[in-house]
Amino acid sequence: MKLLLLVLVAGCAAVDAASACGPTHGTVVRVIDGDTIVLASGEKIRYLLVDTNEITSGRDDCYGPEAKAVNQSLVEKKEVEIEYDSVCTDIYGRLLGYVTVDGRDVNALLVERGYACVLYIPPDGASRRGDYEALQAQAMAAGAGMWGACPVVACAE
Repeated sequence: MKLLLLVLVAGCAAVDAASACGPTHGTVVRVIDGDTIVLASGEKIRYLLVDTNEITSGRDDCYGPEAKAVNQSLVEKKEVEIEYDSVCTDIYGRLLGYVTVDGRDVNALLVERGYACVLYIPPDGASRRGDYEALQAQAMAAGAGMWGACPVVACAE
């Protein structure tokens, strides 16, 4: 009986370590931009429900570098938790998830501070969409981040 209990506990630990989509936690070794990270295990995670301005070689969109810097300050070299929704990956093969560090929802923080726009692509994000849109409206009204710094913000349309 003790052996069976040990096997069941070990099995539960394995289930908690990863979801059907990918790992549920990991250490961030690289921040690609404001909404994409790389874990020590090699997986790329694209944040759900948010979109930050791009940083590309030769051209940076307004507030793209700032979004990356804030993302780095929040998650780089830190242990994060990842929660998935309905769709596991995007067309680029990146895992799609909500990222939490030290109990804080990184996706929501980026929107709240004006570093990201809400990007709703059904079916993912339906349950959190209203909360994120409210955070974005508050950031816009306060002129936070890109809302006060950029002449045009593409997601404001």
